[in-house]
Amino acid sequence: MKIGHLFGQTLREAPGEAESFSHNLLLRAGLIRPLGSGIFALLPLARRVLRKLEAILRLEIEAIGGQEMSLPCVYPAELWQTSGHPFPLWVPEPTRFQDCHGRDLVLATAYHEVIADLIRREVQSYKQLPRLIYHFGTLWRDEVRPRSGLLRMRQFSTFNSYSLDTDQNGLEKHYRAHYQAYFNIFRRCGLDVMAIPSELRTALSPTSSLASAAGVNNQIAHEFMYLTPLGEVVLLLCDSCGYAANRQTARFRKPPASPEEPKPLEKVKTPDCKTIEDLSNFLSVPKAKTAKAVFFMASIPEGDTTHEQFIFAVIRGDMGLNETKLADLLGARELRPATDEEIRAIGAEPGFASPVFLPRRDSVKVVIDDSILTSPNLVAGANQVDYHLLNTNYPRDYQADLVADIAVADESAACPKCGAPLRAEHGVEVGQLLQLGTRYTEAFGSTFLDRDGKPKPVFLGSYGIGLERLLVCIAEAHHDEHGLIWPVTVAPFQVHLVLLRGKGAPQAEEIADHLYAKLQAAGLEVLYDDREESPGVKFNDADLIGCPVRITVSERALAQGGVEMKLRREPAKVILPLAETVTRVGEVIQSLQDEISARLVPMPDPGT
Repeated sequence: MKIGHLFGQTLREAPGEAESFSHNLLLRAGLIRPLGSGIFALLPLARRVLRKLEAILRLEIEAIGGQEMSLPCVYPAELWQTSGHPFPLWVPEPTRFQDCHGRDLVLATAYHEVIADLIRREVQSYKQLPRLIYHFGTLWRDEVRPRSGLLRMRQFSTFNSYSLDTDQNGLEKHYRAHYQAYFNIFRRCGLDVMAIPSELRTALSPTSSLASAAGVNNQIAHEFMYLTPLGEVVLLLCDSCGYAANRQTARFRKPPASPEEPKPLEKVKTPDCKTIEDLSNFLSVPKAKTAKAVFFMASIPEGDTTHEQFIFAVIRGDMGLNETKLADLLGARELRPATDEEIRAIGAEPGFASPVFLPRRDSVKVVIDDSILTSPNLVAGANQVDYHLLNTNYPRDYQADLVADIAVADESAACPKCGAPLRAEHGVEVGQLLQLGTRYTEAFGSTFLDRDGKPKPVFLGSYGIGLERLLVCIAEAHHDEHGLIWPVTVAPFQVHLVLLRGKGAPQAEEIADHLYAKLQAAGLEVLYDDREESPGVKFNDADLIGCPVRITVSERALAQGGVEMKLRREPAKVILPLAETVTRVGEVIQSLQDEISARLVPMPDPGT
């Protein structure tokens, strides 16, 4: 490809809409262009990178038995309704519309329903299992606030594979195969990732109401995280024992309370003490001796609809409440803070509330953190302005509907395994493995006849990677102040050939044209810059685009006996004899590919 024929141009200045350095580079290098909020066009250079990513995915997934198929981005609304869609909870409601016949359709936010429906239609016997299918598709998620460039888009490309098995053992076998394949995929892309138990793990634990509703007890999930300050996800890591978790579901050892005998309740005046900070200072008690009330309205799935439930959450005052843990515990699709009017409607007083003597207890679900069980004589609200209660004790003074860990872990919290301080890192989720079990297949009647002729639901696994998100993470991992530095396996072109015309070497253009043809004939991918531009412009563009190898045909290089070769990642330049150039460049490309292949190593069992 001659760069003068390339659709899309490089930019000298950083666009104002760039939200990170890698986003800046992708815009300046002519890979992407914004079309609207959270909507991007991928120009030819980016599309070439995505084709490389797709090829890597095909290689690894077909190596474990995958068969490629194609799915539409539009499907009948009744499929979404059939599933009851309580999972995954983070996926927004789909965009709905009607076709010319008035039939209700939705834009795909995920493909679980479509897969379950296809299984129902295609699988009848255990002889047709196990199977592994995959596809590349387009999803539309109508994010209210898309951000971070390609990291949180409204329309994006996705890879998904689905394993179909007769039982849990088969599902776990496919899961382990994907676990290794995903590490291979990311390493082939030049990206170092870590696999951590997914935030879905809590939602799918045997004690979760969502798990029992979904029929997926004892399942596990993993998120593949690329660690970068750019990431929106906060991870908590233990350097001592290796514990790693998403902060949204991380466990930790809670500071123990001092044992005391329960004391009698006592009502005290606490003027203007609406916060734990104010209360602690006024009464001269540590925050750990207080009980904090937090109020939500939860949207709970109920058949094809949802109903709102008032949630009265109580946690020790020295801790923060984790909304993800609470939502998972409740099986809630959404939590929103309760208004002061809603709080007063149940008989509580904002800023001075507690479950003690709550008048409208029948309309409230009380959830307490497990730390409350072992924390005696806490100061809590009296449900009266400017008053609190001393020495509240559970269960003497009030009852709870649910008791669970609903506390958020912070940096320096004690590791749940070894007690060492946890370290916080930001990360981007680039892939996810999930055991869906029989949740969707039971809802759709996707069954098979076993050896005894009895119908049983298919066990389903779902495994996904966001392609644009993967692309931007590779760009974030491989760049310098001058531009992108693509790994050879995903680079839009392997070689950037630069022609510098000069009066002292009139044959330079002929030599460059001939070399361009020979490199292509050798099977190498070449971006040829034969424009009438200055050397500075051409070298700047080569650094910005970031192909692994740069070859320069110039008067100076020819005078030294050949052409100049430089690896994008290194400052050193060497002169190659013309007769050896194609062979030497091919050897360098192969060496770079061998470096990537050496990174493919067996991974330990994920713990299925």
